[in-house]
Amino acid sequence: MGVVAAALTMGRYAISPGTLFEIISSVLTGKSIDEPLTTPFMVLFSVRLPRVIIAAMVGAALSVSGAVFQGLFRNPLVSPGILGVGSGASFGATLAIFFAGNTAWAIGPSAFLWGLIAVFLAYHIGRRGGNSVTSLVLAGVIISALFTAAVSFLKYKADPYNQLPAIVFWTMGSFNSAVWADTVRSSVLIATGLICVYVLRWWLNPMALGDEDASTLGINVPRARFIYIFITTLMVAASVSVCGNIGWVGLVVPHMARIIVGSDHDALIPFSALSGGIFMLVMDTLARILPGGEIPVGILTSLIGAPFFAYLLITNEQKGAWHS
Repeated sequence: MGVVAAALTMGRYAISPGTLFEIISSVLTGKSIDEPLTTPFMVLFSVRLPRVIIAAMVGAALSVSGAVFQGLFRNPLVSPGILGVGSGASFGATLAIFFAGNTAWAIGPSAFLWGLIAVFLAYHIGRRGGNSVTSLVLAGVIISALFTAAVSFLKYKADPYNQLPAIVFWTMGSFNSAVWADTVRSSVLIATGLICVYVLRWWLNPMALGDEDASTLGINVPRARFIYIFITTLMVAASVSVCGNIGWVGLVVPHMARIIVGSDHDALIPFSALSGGIFMLVMDTLARILPGGEIPVGILTSLIGAPFFAYLLITNEQKGAWHS
């Protein structure tokens, strides 16, 4: 709650904790908003609240997706974008900016759609290659490379004064354009995905041991893998469509959660959701209050995530944890 309160009160237009309490009390009791509270009320409910909600939901979605993929592919280096959802969504957003301009009604749906298409293509190619973990990963690399090349081509052709800056800023990841319509749409999809993953979490422990062990326990491995990929793809595509690509969250936060609560997905999934939401809220708040104006939150997550992951890599390699 402290992180949420800080995220709601801090920014270019500061809202004191006392003012925040007054506004919340007035809303809960049905009292009319006094004149001095009108501006803080508008900032809080029109700007800050949708941004805080979607930042927390996106953090939870990316973190849980990372935990699922790392268990599913039995690899601690796997992230939610392994099957190309991020590159596909980037292509969709770039395509929308290129043809429809920098309009939210076009960018969000296009990014979501092309994120799903990218994963569908990767999964189809992976199945044709044997439906193994290795074939799926390689298919994701292929699809990511294709869509990355397509984005580069559109950047080359884009108007350098209007379209190109919008494309570059979107690919850095930011919540500065969050509005209630995007927040509600994406939050519903993300919340549905989180609930489904939690309900089906008991498949993940056997699958993390390997396909043969999971099959021995009566799990239909190809079907279970498809269900997990479908659910996490929906969550990640919904996240990327509203804020752009934000890296390292789905890679680093599940590791932090695993160190604290262990590898049992009964505890790992809910804790990853909680820690991912908190981490993203902290990063977004820092992005808003750092000197020099607001910076894309994707830059901060990379600056913090990369060194921290290097630390995890070194310490876990020394302990032999990567090979356990």
